[in-house]
Amino acid sequence: MKKLKIPAAVLAVLALSACASVEEYPEETDAIPVLGDNIISSEPLAHETAAPDTEAVSETSETSDTVTEISKPAETWTDSEEPPIELPVQTEEENDPDSIEITAIELTYYEITLEEGDSSMPIVTMYPEDAPDKSEIWSSSDESVAEVDDIGNITAISEGECIIKVQSAVSPDVYAEVSVTVTAAPETEETEAPESIESDTQLTYIDGILIANKTYALPADYAPGVDPDAQAAFDKMQSAAAAEGLNIYISSGYRSYDYQAGLYERYVERSGKAEADRYSARPGHSEHQTGLAFDLNTIDITFADTAEYDWLKVHCAEYGFIIRYPENGESVTGYMYEPWHIRYLGTDTAKKVYDSGLTLEEYLGIDSKYSE
Repeated sequence: MKKLKIPAAVLAVLALSACASVEEYPEETDAIPVLGDNIISSEPLAHETAAPDTEAVSETSETSDTVTEISKPAETWTDSEEPPIELPVQTEEENDPDSIEITAIELTYYEITLEEGDSSMPIVTMYPEDAPDKSEIWSSSDESVAEVDDIGNITAISEGECIIKVQSAVSPDVYAEVSVTVTAAPETEETEAPESIESDTQLTYIDGILIANKTYALPADYAPGVDPDAQAAFDKMQSAAAAEGLNIYISSGYRSYDYQAGLYERYVERSGKAEADRYSARPGHSEHQTGLAFDLNTIDITFADTAEYDWLKVHCAEYGFIIRYPENGESVTGYMYEPWHIRYLGTDTAKKVYDSGLTLEEYLGIDSKYSE
């Protein structure tokens, strides 16, 4: 049989006719196909009806012969997805503990009267107590009346009145003030220290050591200020500690009879007399009145857990000091353990007491008990 050649145009017409004879929709069945939350409808296709009001995207579902378009919202979330949650953004400064600012400063006193040459140091508490930087800035409104050093030790210079101010270094707008009145120092005669026990209404020396404890009192008008030899020895010791990366400083130095009286009374009101006598001296019985004793750093038992204290208890005798109220010595010294309290004796005597392992009372063979 002879094959006929059919022109390409005729083949194209035949193809179009075949397509037109296929059913436009598949047969309906009981099965309902589901895609996400959308159900395929048996209604006419979307492209045969009016355009929807909302934006839609098209997905294609194929059968062997047809193509069905399914409309759904532009943004949907499957069960395995969650919409993004916007979390509050914390700045680096808010997360930094060093950004904590000082909000208040409290002092142990806000006014004081000093005689020329006297010194005193208020104890400072900054809030919040967990602030990492509690650096202080001290200043005097009139240095010709009273001066103040970097750690708050106030020294009376001449008669008059002035204001001593302490500010937070990190929050300079936060400050506290002490009103200082300086009076003329009375004229006194120097008293020479005897070589043996000699007790009267003036002073008590034992082996050349000035004694102030519960048994031996100082007169109310004894006001020597900070002993210059003790201060020089401390400065030398402080420099040696700093060379090893340690920071020791004086928190409380010389105290007058009147200042000690007020301090002791406040402690009695707070704790009762029996308890106050364990950690505070009655007026006239405080070593601070001698000008030879210093309280260092944090006036708290936690000072015993610091590297500064570990260094101090080993080296302080080299500079003339002893830990005056050592651990387990309360029954002898009359005072509870005070790791922060040091007493100047001079290098020779301090080394002898340190080497003995005894308290000063045991070393000198004296007691420390109030008469009533």
